[in-house]
Amino acid sequence: MRYFLEFAYKGTNYHGWQYQPNATSVQETLTKAISTILKTEIELVGAGRTDSGVHAKQMFAHFDYDLEIDVPYLSHKLNSFLPKDIAVLDFHKVHDEAHARFDAKKRTYEYQIHNKKDVFESDNSWYYQHDLNVDKMNEACKILFNYIDFECFSKVHTDVNTFNCTIFEANWTRVENRLVFTISADRFLRNMVRAIVGTMINIGLEKISLQDFIQIIESKDRNKAGFSVPAHGLYLTKVEYPFLRK
Repeated sequence: MRYFLEFAYKGTNYHGWQYQPNATSVQETLTKAISTILKTEIELVGAGRTDSGVHAKQMFAHFDYDLEIDVPYLSHKLNSFLPKDIAVLDFHKVHDEAHARFDAKKRTYEYQIHNKKDVFESDNSWYYQHDLNVDKMNEACKILFNYIDFECFSKVHTDVNTFNCTIFEANWTRVENRLVFTISADRFLRNMVRAIVGTMINIGLEKISLQDFIQIIESKDRNKAGFSVPAHGLYLTKVEYPFLRK
């Protein structure tokens, strides 16, 4: 039987989701925990990979197991066994061909910025004190919908067959001392969200224009886009599947 494991994690102490040869990953930590409790070797296949230091409010991974799972019991046992920065949210029994990565139809990320120094947010949000023109940054968001090729925001030498992504939502909102960028798409390239945010910061600082932003996208050149903002402000907030309830 195939199950989807739904979970969340704070990425500060991990070198991303995916296994790393000489570093601790979320995948390794979760796999060891569930294999220990179920007393059999479990292989987790994630919905995607997040970089070192990136957080997830909702993430999925699938695995196969021969027996029916007692969801409340297993969730309780795993949460008692796991470190405090990884939490199991639920298990979903799915059809045998369901795939956590390939069946995801929509992913949503948020990037959190705070502009007033806050000692309690230092690991959870990027402190950036400069004034930004948020209206211009939201104008830049609208430009994203006109394109599907986002090679200019992709990490170079990445192993992908296409740089095409369909963006469904992109906007900046301000709440008190916090600025939040929300973006949804069918897929994301490596480092894509952090590069988009860094480029839009330059728009907000009025270092580059909206026309410059268009030229950057059309150039397909990562060197022409902005800097990559720090990982600790980035959250994967939602992964959506056609066969799971919303």
